[in-house]
Amino acid sequence: MENNNAFTYQYSAKQAAEVARIRDKYVAHEGSKLEVLRRLDARVRMAGVIPAICIGVVGCLVFGVGMCFGLDVFGGADWLTLAFGGAGVLTMLPAYPIYKRISRRTKEQLAPEILRLSEELLQA
Repeated sequence: MENNNAFTYQYSAKQAAEVARIRDKYVAHEGSKLEVLRRLDARVRMAGVIPAICIGVVGCLVFGVGMCFGLDVFGGADWLTLAFGGAGVLTMLPAYPIYKRISRRTKEQLAPEILRLSEELLQA
């Protein structure tokens, strides 16, 4: 009779990392105060970025159509060059002021919560 009491163990770091990543999706996370503070700060910094980028991209595209008319890609028409080019520039101009206004408004709304959390973290 053969006594085969061997213990076999297979460990895969990749598999363990994948299991942990999948498990983290389903575990309810209670954010620490520092994590909440970081999220609020990121929200303030990124507040007006998407609207400003959208406005800027639309303006650039309209300006590019005007450049195409100017380079006779669509057929030469100087008045179309000026119309589309001017419309593109006028569309791009308010992108930065809109970004600043939205960012300032978000900062004013979230400042009390950010200051409260930062005071709690500094006192602890």
